[in-house]
Amino acid sequence: MRFAILTKACLVSTLWVASTGPATAAQAPKSTMQFPDAPGRDVAQKVCGACHGADVVAAKGLTRQEWTQTIANMVTRGAKASDEEFSQVLDYLTRTFPPKTAGGAATVTAVRPKRGGGAGPDDVHVVDPVAADRGRTIYIAECITCHGPKARGKDGGPDLVRSLTVLHDRYGSTIGPFMKAGHAMQSGHPSASLTQPQIEDLANFLHQRVGDTLRSGPYSKVINVLTGDAKAGSAYFQGEGKCTACHATNGDLAAIAKRYDPPTLQQRFLFPQSGGFGRGGKRSLQVTVTVTTPSGPAVTGALLSLDDFN
Repeated sequence: MRFAILTKACLVSTLWVASTGPATAAQAPKSTMQFPDAPGRDVAQKVCGACHGADVVAAKGLTRQEWTQTIANMVTRGAKASDEEFSQVLDYLTRTFPPKTAGGAATVTAVRPKRGGGAGPDDVHVVDPVAADRGRTIYIAECITCHGPKARGKDGGPDLVRSLTVLHDRYGSTIGPFMKAGHAMQSGHPSASLTQPQIEDLANFLHQRVGDTLRSGPYSKVINVLTGDAKAGSAYFQGEGKCTACHATNGDLAAIAKRYDPPTLQQRFLFPQSGGFGRGGKRSLQVTVTVTTPSGPAVTGALLSLDDFN
């Protein structure tokens, strides 16, 4: 059974139900409060009401950005819906449960929700795609010449994906002061001229670039880049490549195109961790690297792993 775990109270009740068996109506009373009537109510009822009543949601009063983070937090805890449905829920919650003031039913101090329960920091920056698109425009106008199209750096500028200023940033908290202190921009305009909304948009774009490099990001997906000339490949296979010393098109490689699609073949050529295509046992293809430490001594050994941070 899958549960959408949205609150600590719901988590406790979920664990209790899991340990005692199916709950009866008397064991799990539901709130009688209904979600207020407004566009998106039915979707919010389905997504949010899967775990708790409207009273839990109504007790909050958040800005659109804070509701965005809350929804992202709920997704990590098991909330299920399509992107379109989550968008409708966000619009509904933003309109129906805005920040409360002293003149309202209660005074609410808006606090960024903690993610919790998953890998990474609790206060992880939740990217707003719309803001990231605006930030892309700023980045192209002011940063791309030095830092490259993917913010991975060039000869004239550092890799921003690995930048501690970016990694420690939350909605412009470190990028803003850095820009305000003065930083060269390609347009010639002073970086201090960027407004706070522009800085936050730029922060969303840069955090989106960081997210792209994660294992769940698009850069980790296998892309079919198969190109070239089959006749030239055959000539290389038979001649200069000396592939026939170990392989044969009528032997271990016979009908290989029927066993593997082009991207899989591509990956096996580029990352032959299993030792190639032969029918023999797996062979470990060891890569030896030398790392020179900042203090001078060099260390040589077998490469076990390599990613953007290690």
